[in-house]
Formats: sequence, C-alpha cells, structure tokens
Amino acid sequence: MVSIETLKCFEPIASLPEPRLRELAGLCQLETLGKDSDPFAVWGKGQAVYLVRGELMLTFPDGSAKVLVGGAERSRYPLARRGEVFTRAKSLTEVELLRVDDDVLDVIATWDQIAASEGAERKAKKAEEPSALANWTMMSGMFSVSSLKYGAFSQLPPAHIDELLRRFERIEVKKNDVVIREGAEGDFYFVIENGRCKVERMVGGVSMLLAELKSGDAFGEEALVSEVKRNATVTMKSDGSLLKLSKGDFVELLREPLLRRVDQDEARAKIAAGAQWIDVRYPSEYQYDRLPGAINIPLSEIRNAFGALDKAKEYVLYCQSERRSAAAAFLLAQRGYRAYVLAGGLWGEARRK
Repeated sequence: MVSIETLKCFEPIASLPEPRLRELAGLCQLETLGKDSDPFAVWGKGQAVYLVRGELMLTFPDGSAKVLVGGAERSRYPLARRGEVFTRAKSLTEVELLRVDDDVLDVIATWDQIAASEGAERKAKKAEEPSALANWTMMSGMFSVSSLKYGAFSQLPPAHIDELLRRFERIEVKKNDVVIREGAEGDFYFVIENGRCKVERMVGGVSMLLAELKSGDAFGEEALVSEVKRNATVTMKSDGSLLKLSKGDFVELLREPLLRRVDQDEARAKIAAGAQWIDVRYPSEYQYDRLPGAINIPLSEIRNAFGALDKAKEYVLYCQSERRSAAAAFLLAQRGYRAYVLAGGLWGEARRK
C-alpha cells in the first residue's frame, strides 16, 4: 500500500485531510518500470499519473524534450496535465509511478472544499457551533470514498451537496438514550458521527437484536422512504454524537434525487442483460408469487446483505407497492450498490394486465 507520506508529495492530493489520505492509499497503484520503458503504453484513461522516483523524458510535437525527475517541483503534479501534449515518453532510469483514478480525486476534492467553505462561512458569522459535517472526513461507511464515488451521494447534484452539509444538525447523545422508538412516526434521518447503537424489534413480545451500528452508519431512512411508522427501536450503546436531517430535507435532498425507479419494460430489459431481481417481502409472500429468478432478501434483513452482494451487478428490487423495495433500494444505494426500484411494484404489474 502507498504510504501517507508519499501521497503528501503530490498535488492536489496533499491538500486532502489525513483521514481521506489513509483511505485513498488503498485505492492507488504503485508500479515500477525499467529503463527505456514507455509508462503510457499501458496508461488507462481517467487516471492521474505521478512520477515518484527516477527520470523520465517527454518528447513534444515540436521536437522539443523535457526531463522530469522524481521529487522535483514539476513532479508534484500529474504527468500529461491539462493542455500538455507529448508524443512520446521514455524512462531514462528505473522509474516508480503512482496512478490514481481522476474521478476519485475530483469527488473527494468536491466534498472537502464544500465542507471547508461552509465551515469558513460559519466562522465568519461567528457561529457558536461548527458545521454539522465539518468532521465528515472522519466517518467511514456512508461517507467513504467508495460511497461518494459509486454510492448514493455520487448521484447528488452539486447544489444538493452544499445544502446537505448545511442542513444536517449535530446532537449529543448518551449511553442508553433511545433515538428512535418502534411504532413512532418517522421524523428524522440520522448518521452516527461517533459512538455505537443497537437496533431492536419486538417479535412475539420479545426484543430481538437486529443490528449494531457504528460511526459512519446511517439509520431512520426506512420510515422516511416508505412513509410508514418506525419498525425498530434504536438505542445508544455508548455516548456519542449524531447528525440528523429532517424528514422534509431528507425527501428533498436525498430520497427523490437518489431513488432510481424503472417501469416493467425497463426492469425486464435489465434482467435480460444480467441484472438480478430481489424480492424484499416476507418469505411467505415470496413463496406465493415471486418473479422468475428472483432471490428473497426481506427488508428487515437487507443490511445483512451488505458485502455479500456484487457491486458490479445491477439489482431490481420489488414488493407489492414499492414502499418496502424503495426503502431497501435506498439502503443498498448508500453502500454503493446499483439498486433500482420496480415502479408500482407487483400491484403496478397487475394493473397493467
């Protein structure tokens, strides 16, 4: 893995906060090429390439040439930077190169700069509390590089990112505080900034543990997406702090922009192209009238599918109406899965017949 100190040698990477550098380190590629090699012979499009060490000669269309040396000021910036066109590259010595996805850098820079500017604005106004997401870079899961690039937030219009950062509110919580109570109306969407929670549901008069959540995890979206009452109780297992977003802001900034609905024809085309049906209803419903080829992951168990499903594959989720499938699709989208909702659910299909 690339070291943090190595990443700090390059721009604009060096401008990123250290928590992001640690995550980015696992997404970069280091490679060593021998003398007289052409490093761009296997250069993938959409990559930023940096010279870590060694000497590299670039030849330009007018016949001029330039020698770059690893560690020099020019080498702090990507090779083939915007506007610089060369016809040939040749290593004069053994060279070491660092490659990183351009989109990854751009996504991280966007979020970091918006968060920084919002924090600066609050400071200028002498706001007593820091921005709710001033510490967003410290959180895993929901705000990981993977989620920002491939997950739910990657679909957000830039203007929504700024508003999202502004509208989150930080609250301090204590161990054993009940944040959400089963059966209550849904009013807020929560992200755990730090601390741990447990999710429980009453089954046959007995409280059953469904999940344990940590920093970076989100909860409370199911009732807001499905517009039903809370289906579980969430209690703090430790002291901590939460970021909360009101139902109105959640619907405006997250639910509607991020839920991707497909009609029957679009869904079947996706399935024919290799997508997978996921039935999020109870097993008894699934057994009765499931769609051909569908797998059953009930909404209550969808979190257990994180890590088991393939992020390279598309999934079309359905239930009777689309309420449960919308909630499940949102949960998957937050984790970077390519999830779609069958518009109208099975009821919609029945009405077409």
